[in-house]
Amino acid sequence: MDKLLQQKAIEFGAYRVGVVDVKDIVLNAAFRKMCESNACGNYGRNYTCPPDIGDIDALMEKIKTYNKAIVYQTVGELEDSYDFEGMMEAGAKHSLLVQKMWDFTDGIKLENVLHLGAGGCSLCPVCGKISDTPCRNPERVMASLEAHGINVSKLAEQAGMKYINGQNTVTYFGVVLITFSKK
Repeated sequence: MDKLLQQKAIEFGAYRVGVVDVKDIVLNAAFRKMCESNACGNYGRNYTCPPDIGDIDALMEKIKTYNKAIVYQTVGELEDSYDFEGMMEAGAKHSLLVQKMWDFTDGIKLENVLHLGAGGCSLCPVCGKISDTPCRNPERVMASLEAHGINVSKLAEQAGMKYINGQNTVTYFGVVLITFSKK
C-alpha cells in the first residue's frame, strides 16, 4: 500500500516522496512554539492551529498510534526571496496535492489514517474560527506537522529529501500517517 500512496503522490504533483517508520519521527513539544510565534498569522484564527488544535502531548501521542508515514514535498520556484505571491501560489498547489491525497485515501477506504500538511487548514476561504461559527468541514480539516510537534527538517532527512531545495524556492511538506496491518 505504501508504494501505491507514493505513486499517487507523484502523480498528483509531489516533487519527492518517501516512507518513514513513525517510531523514528522526532516529536518535540517545542515545535509548537513555531506556531505560537504566529509567523503565518493563523495562531488563534484557525481551528487547526494552536491554541484550538488541542494539547500538544495528546497530539504527539496520537501520532504514535500509526506505524508508517508517507512523506511528500512540493517545491515552488520564486522570483526572489521576497516573492510572497509565488509563495502563496506554491502553497495553493501544495494544498491541492494534499486534498487529492485525501480524496484518494477516502476512495480506497483506508482506515486509521491522518493527513497533515503545511500550515493550518486552508480548505475554506475563511475559517469559521474568524466569525465564531463551527467548522464547516470537520471531517476534512487539515492540521500542520509542526502543530503536532513534528520536527519537519528531521522528517525530510529521514525520508531522503532536502528541507531547503535551493535559492529562490519554497518547499512544503505533507504526510499521510497510516497503520498498515501486519498480516
